Amino acid sequence: MSVIVMKTYDFGLKIIEFCHILEKEQRYVVNFQLYKAGTSIGANVREAQSPHSRSDFVAKMIVAMKEADETEHWLLLCRDSPHLPDPGNLIDELSEIKKIIGKIILTSKKNAGVMGK
Repeated sequence: MSVIVMKTYDFGLKIIEFCHILEKEQRYVVNFQLYKAGTSIGANVREAQSPHSRSDFVAKMIVAMKEADETEHWLLLCRDSPHLPDPGNLIDELSEIKKIIGKIILTSKKNAGVMGK
């Protein structure tokens, strides 16, 4: 199993745990949105492991990055709002995941000669 698959899976488990805290505090909208986006990162990375083509792989990794961006939005709201629980180091972990996904996308595009497409 690749490093990014393992990291996004572990991150998804941590998101589930954090969302239980949000649910207990009755922060249902944030809980729902964060749960969906945060667990979807790993699902898309996992799906990218069996692509039909290089462009399919890149497309799935781009979707994973978009889900990571949305997850970051919800985690930053939690961090900065006095009405929501602090997400701890989830933002730092997500930043590392985003860097890895970004490098994977860039390298895949470069190797396929689709840079700029």
